[in-house]
Amino acid sequence: MILEGFPVGSMEANCYIIGCPETKEAAVVDPGAEGGRILRRLEQLELKCRYIILTHGHIDHIGALGQVREATGAQVLIHRDDAHMLTSSGSNLSLYMGLSVTYPPADRLLEDGDTISIGKLTLRVIHTPGHTPGGICLEAGDSLITGDTLFAGSVGRSDFPGGNHQQLIQSIKEKLLVYPPETRVLPGHGPSSTIGDEARYNPFLNDRW
Repeated sequence: MILEGFPVGSMEANCYIIGCPETKEAAVVDPGAEGGRILRRLEQLELKCRYIILTHGHIDHIGALGQVREATGAQVLIHRDDAHMLTSSGSNLSLYMGLSVTYPPADRLLEDGDTISIGKLTLRVIHTPGHTPGGICLEAGDSLITGDTLFAGSVGRSDFPGGNHQQLIQSIKEKLLVYPPETRVLPGHGPSSTIGDEARYNPFLNDRW
């Protein structure tokens, strides 16, 4: 499996490229900005983007969606409960940044437990509401791409519309901490971690929170 990530844009949201080395099919996860850079990296890796997968619908994770979609013809996938964010600048928060960004509807609406085939690879969708109603994580081999649900030493904000802190912590504890401790955590912002380290050291996952 090809799996690499890099921060894009002023808010440094992590964009991930997942590719099948045999078929050269790929998915881009959260093209938040710098669409040209994302497309160049796909070209360097000799990958064809089949899907654009969105962990949620906030502008810092979808800002380059249009550019990547137009250049690759890839299908856009988002959880059903965040689908409206693509078509509403208020819901995706771009309106409050003076950008008013909207896109056509997604090609496929995801549900918890769905699988996404990329060549000979299979990703599994984990619905983890709390940061947004339709926030998801992706199981990719021995890694979890956690979007803005779980960070190294922190968790996602829950003060945006649709956020719910109690629901977020429940999602993390019931859906993510059940993975083996060595499982890599690849978050939507910041450095990577492991499930074991987050279960042990993340202060937001302590029972007193």
